[in-house]
Amino acid sequence: MTKSLPVFNELIHRKIFLAFRTYLLAELSLSKKTLETYEPVYTDFLLWIERSGQSVIDVTSLDCEKYIRHIGTDRNNSPRTIAKKVSALRAVFRFIVMSGFRADNPIESVDIPKAAAILPAVMEQSEIDLLLDSIDTTTPIGVRDRCMLELMYSCGLRISELCNIKMSDIFIADRFLRIIGKGNKERLVPFGKEAKIWLIDYMEVARPFLSGNKIRNNFLFLSVRGDKISRKSVWVRFNKIVSALGLNAKPHALRHSCATHMLHGGANLREVQEFLGHSDISTTQIYTHVDIGRLSSFHKQYHPRGKL
Repeated sequence: MTKSLPVFNELIHRKIFLAFRTYLLAELSLSKKTLETYEPVYTDFLLWIERSGQSVIDVTSLDCEKYIRHIGTDRNNSPRTIAKKVSALRAVFRFIVMSGFRADNPIESVDIPKAAAILPAVMEQSEIDLLLDSIDTTTPIGVRDRCMLELMYSCGLRISELCNIKMSDIFIADRFLRIIGKGNKERLVPFGKEAKIWLIDYMEVARPFLSGNKIRNNFLFLSVRGDKISRKSVWVRFNKIVSALGLNAKPHALRHSCATHMLHGGANLREVQEFLGHSDISTTQIYTHVDIGRLSSFHKQYHPRGKL
């Protein structure tokens, strides 16, 4: 925390944030990376209210409104950025109320600019096929890359989930993986026949080559050094492949495409929610907008009056 705050305020703010950190890590099982998004927002807010000698204990809704105008006008933040900052502050204040530091949440009822919904980027099935088939699988690295991307698309995995798969998480015969997602939540995810073929090929041939035939760790995907592959390495490999094809896509597009293609194929929203590991179905609902856009294009193309 900043040293410029009055001594009492600095102590109470430090005490609150340390308790908040413990709550997020121990009770909600959130990652340290997620927690790190809260601290700069909280600290910036404290610096702003310090000018009037206030603390989070006595700040009012009006003060919060002024702060939101400040970060919107003076900082020229986008509505989406403002919404994220306010969401973080609301979480902190909810904890402050829950812990008995104050009786009300001054920012809970404050209106914020609505951020425009950003539809996830989705690749066409033909683009997915082109992407996967373009990988040179004559080398162990190529087999690994093909296996990684097959699983990301087949299972709708996040990059972090892919990197953290362990050998003990794979059930080849039943064709499913045990995945540890956000908030340390476990789910079982099935994978397709094509992904199984490449997974077996990778595990029997490519992985032993990368590990040097030494048991160095239990992670499924390894780097050229035989260590657990990093998120950055997955990004680099994916970008190299799509760039060579002239495609504009990011690794997460495989997860988005998986969800959208499943909905388009007839899966219901609840099934896709569980498959992806979303805790809130509203997160999954954004894919229905993508599918509606696809249906709209079909309507224009095939309906007699679609082009009118």
